[in-house]
Amino acid sequence: MTTINDVYENNHKIAERTKVILYMIKNRSICDADVTKDLLFGLIDQVKHQMEVEESEFFKHMLTNHSVEIKTTANNFLSSSAEIKRVLKQYLRRWTAHNSLRIKDHEAFIEDSNEVFEMVQNHIILKTEKLYPVVRSILHEVAA
Repeated sequence: MTTINDVYENNHKIAERTKVILYMIKNRSICDADVTKDLLFGLIDQVKHQMEVEESEFFKHMLTNHSVEIKTTANNFLSSSAEIKRVLKQYLRRWTAHNSLRIKDHEAFIEDSNEVFEMVQNHIILKTEKLYPVVRSILHEVAA
């Protein structure tokens, strides 16, 4: 079972990797390096996995809670997660092929990457401020 502390730690790792990736891709020659590709794909996999863990470990408790407010919060974050997954899928479709990067327009790649990972960062901030306190209280109720 994943704990809320595990989720916080994984979010911190995602935030760190995001900063590293966004720094690395500014340099066109580094963009084509295998290490950049590996970090980028690893980051995207980590983001997807984090959302899957939250859905399976936390949202089930929220969606079965008696509070309409808690259910609404869960549904809002599930919608937000679905949107991020959709955006990541489009991002990968546009910038990758056969497990490699294909960057024809470096400036557009940087711009898209900044937008996508800003969305991920904002989602993490919202989860930290709004979702996780609710999850903590529910998990405390479930454990009691």
